[in-house]
Amino acid sequence: MAEEQPRAAAEGGGETLMEKIADKLHIGGDGSSSDSDADERKQPKPSAPPAPAEVATESFVDSAAAAAAEAKAKVFRLFGREEPIHKVLGGGKPADVFLWRNRNISAGVLGGATAIWILFELLGYHLLTFVCHGLIFSLGLLFLWSNASSFINKSPPRIPEVIIPEDLVVNIALSTRYEINRAFANLRQIALGRDIKKFLIVIAGLWLLSVLGSCCNFLTLVYIVFVVLHTVPILYEKYEDQIDSYGEKGWVEIKKQYAVFDAKVLSKVPRGPLKDKKH
Repeated sequence: MAEEQPRAAAEGGGETLMEKIADKLHIGGDGSSSDSDADERKQPKPSAPPAPAEVATESFVDSAAAAAAEAKAKVFRLFGREEPIHKVLGGGKPADVFLWRNRNISAGVLGGATAIWILFELLGYHLLTFVCHGLIFSLGLLFLWSNASSFINKSPPRIPEVIIPEDLVVNIALSTRYEINRAFANLRQIALGRDIKKFLIVIAGLWLLSVLGSCCNFLTLVYIVFVVLHTVPILYEKYEDQIDSYGEKGWVEIKKQYAVFDAKVLSKVPRGPLKDKKH
């Protein structure tokens, strides 16, 4: 009995020691798991995908913008233009003058053209006489200034050296040659009778120019065109939508009348060959 009690005590002590070790291991495991849970909580969570309602709203906005751009592109413009009026006029400084981007320069150019027209048309001044008198006055003034500068202790006039660059002359000549050749090609196509519509437009334009030429001389005609270029584009740019609306109605009516005229007259006119004969 005495031997059994120590053995039981030893067994009880062993079990107690094992239980303590197991408890420590269990506590350590819980700490590591709690640390891992805390790390998982600290890590940023991925953002949730956008809601279906937001995606539908964005797609609706994009489709509406595309439809608005397409509708704007289909708006009727005079002469079928697809570019702003500034670009149609060539862009750059000439277009800025015609559209009065700088009012002082535009007013000065228009005032100078008006003065020239009054001088030659109303006062009866001739171009050759005007050029000769201007050169006489300028050369006489500069000559006297150059010789009198040594007596009055002033510097002589600084007359700049004017040299026309070769590239400028070549470019102007090439552009003029290209435009003349294109005009000749269009006239040839019209004369061959392949496009009756273009033929009628050219005939009407030439007849209108002949009527204007009988009413005024060449200088007055050039001045009228100059004034039109300085007034019509700026007015059209300001009231573009209203003018295009009326222009669309007028163009529809013209097309109706032309269809009637084509059916009754033009369709019965014999046309030229479609291709040139090869020799």
